[in-house]
Amino acid sequence: MNLNKDIFVHKERLTAEGFWLPTYEPAVVQAATFEEPIWLQLGAGNIFRGFLGSVTQQLLNNQVMDKGIIVAEGYDYEIVDRLATFDNLTVNVTLKSNGEVDKEILASISDYLKMDTGTPDFARLKAILRAPSLQMISLTITEKGYSLTDNQGELTAAVAEDFKNGPAAPVSYMGKIAALLFERFTAGQFPVAMVSMDNMSHNGEKLQQAMTRFAKEWVNKGTAPQGFAEYVTSGEKVTFPWSMIDKITPRPDQSVERLLTKAGLSDMAPSETAKHTFVAPYVNGEETQYLVIEDVFPNGRPQLEEAGVIFTDRQTVNQVETMKVTTCLNPLHTALAIFGCLLGYTLIHEEMTNADLVALIKKLGYDEGLPVVVDPKILDPKRFINEVITVRFPNPYIPDTPQRIATDTSQKLSVRYGETLKAYLRSGTLSVTQLQVIPLVFAGWLRYLTGINDAGTPMTLSPDPLLNQLTPLFADFELGAPVNIEKIKALLSDEKIFGVDLNQIGLADTVLAFFTEMCSKKGAVKAVIKKVATS
Repeated sequence: MNLNKDIFVHKERLTAEGFWLPTYEPAVVQAATFEEPIWLQLGAGNIFRGFLGSVTQQLLNNQVMDKGIIVAEGYDYEIVDRLATFDNLTVNVTLKSNGEVDKEILASISDYLKMDTGTPDFARLKAILRAPSLQMISLTITEKGYSLTDNQGELTAAVAEDFKNGPAAPVSYMGKIAALLFERFTAGQFPVAMVSMDNMSHNGEKLQQAMTRFAKEWVNKGTAPQGFAEYVTSGEKVTFPWSMIDKITPRPDQSVERLLTKAGLSDMAPSETAKHTFVAPYVNGEETQYLVIEDVFPNGRPQLEEAGVIFTDRQTVNQVETMKVTTCLNPLHTALAIFGCLLGYTLIHEEMTNADLVALIKKLGYDEGLPVVVDPKILDPKRFINEVITVRFPNPYIPDTPQRIATDTSQKLSVRYGETLKAYLRSGTLSVTQLQVIPLVFAGWLRYLTGINDAGTPMTLSPDPLLNQLTPLFADFELGAPVNIEKIKALLSDEKIFGVDLNQIGLADTVLAFFTEMCSKKGAVKAVIKKVATS
């Protein structure tokens, strides 16, 4: 069976193979969506398709919604080319920890477009922004997509060009989004919510800052009227809700491809684009999922709470995000990523069979993180960690890798650990010098940057924007040889990486001692982990 609009003639066979199918008519929903669009999504990644696409299908099935989602991809246009061959359908595969597998054919995405200026697709996007019915524009474009500057803090060439030329023909990702907002402004200053759903703290604020900068630059240079800046910044017509999203959706796995092929679907093989995006007609992900959104929608919104999405105030969203990102999940994930790479693991769930690694992340979460967590009330922090450690990470059916999680680590440490360190520094009763696991993770990252694993053999480092700056610090590294720590010690003062100056707060010596010990011989990383985990 081919995954396209004609597949539903095989309804009985698909049902017999365990697929859940839409109970609505996809063509009817698509027509209604084109007539009065309510939701535009930017970014065609896995977490969107496997989470929000599924949530929307549930609401369409239950007749809570009657319109789907239009998706625009602004980074990798090959994704659109690939997914369009399946008539916008996606197979959502949920891999449960008890071994059960749910297979659902999603038809809730009505169209895929390319954010390519000067094309019919971009003309359609402009038309969508002119529609008074549009309620929300959501984004899952990764944290890097929001940046207007390069690694040196200078405006990127594309952003600088957009600031100069105005909204007519933008070239940067944020510039294109701002230009679409300008289209809505000129059409009638219609209200809309710009909802970042990217996995980063204060995501709505980051999007708001980018859009505000564009609006003010264009007004100042005379390429947009003064009213546009007021439209974007007043908080009345355009809002930027904060959100917290949580669901593990690894890259498409070949075991899932085989499962779907066995069930009768053809052409399921994942492919890699020229930009190294792995795309497939299916998404594989875990059962656990959370989405908490600040409830500020000036033009109404889909009733996503009917499918488990939580709407609340900004303070609560921030508390939930802080709980997850700085204590209950992300720091544990990064620790497993760093040490998993060093110890030769290729799957997160296999690391969870290592008693010392489990003990280590328990100390990291329960002992070092929980003392400074603010309880958001709507989700219990301790229960959240329990679920992460006992259900989510050990799930043997989730093919997630430490190498994937280790991507862009230099961009993650300041939030995932630096915020906890700042909380300790603010505390009148806690001391950063009591911490052991956080400095060990920092030391483990330094050891990772040597490119030599614990067995003494070379390993491939995951992509990171600072690799070219960082790896030269370890160019003369030799396992078992004396370590020159002076230049490394200077690195530990970089607040952009660590969130704080580790030398200034008294943690640098601890980090360097762990690092030196882990460089002493083969197996030293494993030994130090055991020492800290069991102390």
